[in-house]
Amino acid sequence: MKNYNFLFIILLGISLANCGGTKKGENSLFTFDDSKIKAQYQSQESLELGILNPNEKDVDSIIYYNNEIKIGSKKGLEKLIFNLIDQKFGNQNLKAVVYFDNDYSEATTKIELVSNVTPKLLNYTIVNTYPHDTLAYTQGLEFYRDTLYEGTGNGTGPSGKKGISSLRKTDYKTGKVYKKVELAEQFFGEGITILNNKVYQLTYQNNEGYVYNADTFKKEKTFQYYKKMEGWGLTSDGKNLYMTDSSETIHILDPETFKELNHINVYSLDSKVPAVNELEWIDGKIYGNVYQKNAIAVINPKTGAVEGIINLAVLEKKITKLTDTNVLNGIAFNPKTKTIFVTGKNWDKMFEIKVSE
Repeated sequence: MKNYNFLFIILLGISLANCGGTKKGENSLFTFDDSKIKAQYQSQESLELGILNPNEKDVDSIIYYNNEIKIGSKKGLEKLIFNLIDQKFGNQNLKAVVYFDNDYSEATTKIELVSNVTPKLLNYTIVNTYPHDTLAYTQGLEFYRDTLYEGTGNGTGPSGKKGISSLRKTDYKTGKVYKKVELAEQFFGEGITILNNKVYQLTYQNNEGYVYNADTFKKEKTFQYYKKMEGWGLTSDGKNLYMTDSSETIHILDPETFKELNHINVYSLDSKVPAVNELEWIDGKIYGNVYQKNAIAVINPKTGAVEGIINLAVLEKKITKLTDTNVLNGIAFNPKTKTIFVTGKNWDKMFEIKVSE
């Protein structure tokens, strides 16, 4: 098991971190009883929340909050059992508002909720190899009606050549691009997905995205992100959009208003997984490239737990290393063949693979 976990760290580039113990409220008359609190918990666990009262104040009641949401209240110094089953992975910022002598004071502490799921290392076989445009700085890849759609950025490689961000339809068997719309130079194209015959495309740091007609590529709408953030990967479950922003968070968005409906944080065991990039929805799971790693994480979209890992390091040995060849990025599921197509930024090849446990 020790070597197995080490493999996850290498593949996903995870840095192990926890909150380093509890953080007591500063300048507070009361503190959490940190002797009862660990740094990390799993969702099947609960923790006992209690308050220390060193000045022996006459406490009337305590209201407890987690991430500013009320989780319970108690009379006097009675303890609260907090079940973590419905909480999201990541930091849980705990607060107690203690009422005493017609006054109140706050105490705070923090724990981290992590995954209890050990990811499976998945196998795969290469079914076919196809040519890929070496000028395509791949950011998004998706099949729709038997056609491969690709979104590209305008990254600059060692040669100094700068590409042009685009949305394109491609003959995946030949690599030929037969329909393309390009973005202005100041816009860096990112992930794409298709929903209700519309193509959604993100931009990197422009804080906006675009909606196109999937047939004509006519731009129908420009939308602003609901907050200031980077645009990375994008996919859809057939109803809502799922967007990454370079952190461990996947934002679940309304496709009409582009407001956040919910979010999940991606964790592999006790470590967060940042920099999840290109996304693909496959059989109820999110498959995500981990930026600058030759691996795909299979993510539970309800919890954020990494349930599987596909190590694609061998593919890098099968491509022609050109001056501007960049990292693995691009996942497209072909529902007709039940196979996955993967490529990279400025790669000369695209691989059709079949995944198994």
